[in-house]
Order: sequence, then C-alpha cells, then structure tokens
Amino acid sequence: MQNVSKLQAVSGGLCPRCRKGKIFAAPFYNLRRFDDMHEHCPNCGLRYEIEPGYFYGAMYVSYAISGAVALVTAFSLFYFANDPDGWIYVSVIVPLMLLIAPVNFRISRIIWLHFVAGIKYRPDL
Repeated sequence: MQNVSKLQAVSGGLCPRCRKGKIFAAPFYNLRRFDDMHEHCPNCGLRYEIEPGYFYGAMYVSYAISGAVALVTAFSLFYFANDPDGWIYVSVIVPLMLLIAPVNFRISRIIWLHFVAGIKYRPDL
C-alpha cells in the first residue's frame, strides 16, 4: 500500500503514527456520536489520549478555527451585503458556528494529535 501524506491523514482523520487507522468511531454527520473517539488506534494500537486532559489544548485550535470562520463571515457580510444591521451579523454567524461545531471539534483534535503530540510516522506499521 502507498504511503499516505500528512495532509491526507489529517483530512481523512487517520492515526498520526500508522496513517491507516481511523481516529473517530462514527462519521461527523452522526450528531449523536460525532465525538466518539477510539481509545486506541484500530491498526497500530496507539493510545490517542496521551495523558488525562490531553485534548484541552485542542480547544485553542477550535477557538482559532471558529474565530477565523466568524471573521471571514463578518467581512463577507460587510462587503457583499453592504454592512447590514448588527442583528443580521448575529443571526448569520451564530447558526453557522453551531452548524460547523461537529467538524470543528473533530478537526481541532486531529490537528492537535498530528502537529502537537510529536508522534512520528512509522510506515512499517
């Protein structure tokens, strides 16, 4: 099997060590189980939560993603909707944040695992 690039592993939600096993147990659109993570990689056995509370740091990544989406949306409304009233900004941005919450939750944890944990890729697994 071909080696999977880091970008493919991040976008596919794959293990940072073997890049074959899935990190999450259910798809993101399953709103009852979007946050269910495997405790260990199904392929190589890597424990995802390295220490208790490890994913608290992923909240910073989530905050940055949410802030970026909110800013882009606000600037888009400002320039393309001719600076509407304040309630329009709120009525567009708040539902958008709720809509992207499951994806934001998952991608922030995946980014935290891939770029902060310091786990080395091992293609032999």
